Amino acid sequence: MKALEKFMQKVKPKSDGKFPIAHAIWDGTYTFLFVPGHTNKNGVHIRDSVDLKRTMIIVVMALVPALLFGMYNVGHQHFLAVGDCLVGDHVCNLFWDKFIFGALKVLPLVIISYAVGLGVEFIFAAINKHPIQEGFLVSGMLIPLIVPVDIPWAMLAVAVVFAVVIGKEIFGGTGMNVLNVALVTRAFLFFAYPTKMSGDKVWINTSLEEGETLVDGFSGATPLSNAIEGGVDAIPSIMESIIGFIPGSVGETSVVAIGLGALLLLFTGIASWRIMLSTFVGGYLMGMIFNAVGGSPFLDVPALHQLMLGGFAFGAIFMATDPVTGTQTNTGKWIYGLFIGFIAILIRVANPAYPEGVMLAILLGNVFAPLIDHMVISSNIKKRLKRVKTA
Repeated sequence: MKALEKFMQKVKPKSDGKFPIAHAIWDGTYTFLFVPGHTNKNGVHIRDSVDLKRTMIIVVMALVPALLFGMYNVGHQHFLAVGDCLVGDHVCNLFWDKFIFGALKVLPLVIISYAVGLGVEFIFAAINKHPIQEGFLVSGMLIPLIVPVDIPWAMLAVAVVFAVVIGKEIFGGTGMNVLNVALVTRAFLFFAYPTKMSGDKVWINTSLEEGETLVDGFSGATPLSNAIEGGVDAIPSIMESIIGFIPGSVGETSVVAIGLGALLLLFTGIASWRIMLSTFVGGYLMGMIFNAVGGSPFLDVPALHQLMLGGFAFGAIFMATDPVTGTQTNTGKWIYGLFIGFIAILIRVANPAYPEGVMLAILLGNVFAPLIDHMVISSNIKKRLKRVKTA
């Protein structure tokens, strides 16, 4: 590593040279590989080697189980659809065939997400003459995991540009954005290209080789779509929903894989357990309310099962816990999580046109997060002033 560091220092371009973007690219690469030796000139701060880039890398590592499972599931669902992996009534175990097929479909989405997003970051860093910001290290991995596998590449690229520019850079960059960048990408795709983000034909790759046909009775509907139509009897069991061999966005189907990432985030103290827990509690309570009301197939889906469907678990673990767009106070985190859980299930059940209510719920939570923190802090100040007066 010393040899690499010496090489990096040797080729370091001047920050005030003719090509400022070259320095931005160099600085981003150098600080990604090595802990920067910058000193603070405005005050004294206690720091260790775990800077923001290292923190973001841990979040990316937490996403790896969902990414790997998503690759395998993409191939698994494809072979189920085309019937090439059926022996009688049983699915044969072509593990590597499925994984490689899925990897070839998912990795281009990851590459496009990072290439386009970081490209925009480099341009803004060069224009504004500031170091590369670290936030997109996580957003770049989140985006491919929350979209359908067959989303057109050009659409994904346009959505990433929109999210980085409109969702983050116009607010001042990483640490200043109001909305979660990955969810802004998904929202843009959902409303700009609805036919590519909903329906029964977007969640499973059904590309056929010459002479292949889809199996009889094939349906690419997600469990949420089936639940809207037929309630509990039309969806996979809760265990199947937890394991995740079902149609859906690339990284959102397996609660087990998501849970492994959650354990890493909690062990390292990077994500807030208060937001995670309160989001699940809020969703469960709203599900219980709908169960008590009853009267339609979707209302009767058990509350616990609701939490295992769609992107609820993924959103609660990786999206709602975003330290920039979420609440900062401990009390506010409880309110914020409960709010997201309530609204996510409310949108899903009350308006089946938006079965993935967690996306809209978290974006709405992002908007209200500053207000929630303001109210909590104001309440604490009033309580302390009251104590002073009584003392």
